[in-house]
Amino acid sequence: MTDGLPTDFVINAQIRIAARDGVPITVLQRGDANSGAIILKINRLDGQAAVLTQVRYDEELVWYPASADLWMPEAEADAYLASQRQLDPDSWLLEIEDRKGRHWFPGRIVKL
Repeated sequence: MTDGLPTDFVINAQIRIAARDGVPITVLQRGDANSGAIILKINRLDGQAAVLTQVRYDEELVWYPASADLWMPEAEADAYLASQRQLDPDSWLLEIEDRKGRHWFPGRIVKL
């Protein structure tokens, strides 16, 4: 879900942008190259992580947190990703290791 651009193109571009600041983004699961959903695990490297799913909200692509609180124990984030891997094999699962907790993709974080 990337507003017309192939998903793999958007992901590769964001990986390069983050890498310029020394922030690694790892592809944990490759999804559909053209239209796969994107799910991000943001690892602050302190035992806490956030999981964000890209959704369309009022004609805008935004990021929706998987939990009521944005941050959760990393083990819970990993369990959530494992369940998503089973539910949607066409989705892209990415891990961002950023001590500042940035998600590096266009779009704001919302709670619906």
